Amino acid sequence: MRRPASDITIALALTALPLAAVASNWDDQAVDPAQFEEQVAVSYEEDGRYYSEEDIPTYNIAEDGTVDWLTFNGFRRYHAECHVCHGPDGEGSTYAPKIKNSAIHMGYYDFFDVVVNGRQNGNSVMPHFGENRNVMCYLDDIYVYLSARGMEAVPRGRPAKKEKKSDLIREAEDACMG
Repeated sequence: MRRPASDITIALALTALPLAAVASNWDDQAVDPAQFEEQVAVSYEEDGRYYSEEDIPTYNIAEDGTVDWLTFNGFRRYHAECHVCHGPDGEGSTYAPKIKNSAIHMGYYDFFDVVVNGRQNGNSVMPHFGENRNVMCYLDDIYVYLSARGMEAVPRGRPAKKEKKSDLIREAEDACMG
């Protein structure tokens, strides 16, 4: 007896469910830079901070490899607070996933929410950092750095050249850190 097409479709969908669940882990999904180019493209700059058309902080890398201050500082802040779990350069570890791809796939607001509030996925727990000034005062910097890594716009390691920190960025840091 032949099954109707709808039963076969449902059976195939149920069989594929575990694969879909695995593929939904953003850290495992490759980033196609062409697909996200508009999301990270610089639309404007204000006192050393670069933004996309949607007013999201983004990176700026000059032809000679000079990175904007937020990308450079994001490297420093990421390696001070995040790499212990997520590995050097956002590449992941046996303890926590790579987040360079997650930053791109999640986008700014979801990334911000997870860092601030944490989350639990089975046995995997991302603690909340909403009260940690060393993270919160530099969350845009960390996001910008990880976005640049996810897009492969900056190589692994400390950026060799950086823009000067603007007075506005310095004032904002001082105010946040108290």
